[in-house]
Amino acid sequence: MNKAEIVAKISDEVGVSKSEVNKVIDSLFQKIGKSLKKGDPVTFVGFGTFKTIRRKSRKGRNPRTGAAITIPAAKVPKFTPGKTFKDSIR
Repeated sequence: MNKAEIVAKISDEVGVSKSEVNKVIDSLFQKIGKSLKKGDPVTFVGFGTFKTIRRKSRKGRNPRTGAAITIPAAKVPKFTPGKTFKDSIR
């Protein structure tokens, strides 16, 4: 399922225009991204938690040449599903 399909389903279910639902979803993702950028976790009780983790720098290999390279440290997003969400898909 892609974003357009989700927007259409929510629009039909709630009775709001697709453009309004699209604005809400875009705003939600934007706010989650801003919060994660600041380092704050975002929790939806029952669904899960979005947070950032810090990856250490590590050694790797260039797949084309086989040369050893250093992969730099990075801050990356992580999602941890909540119990209700995990149970709903089992």
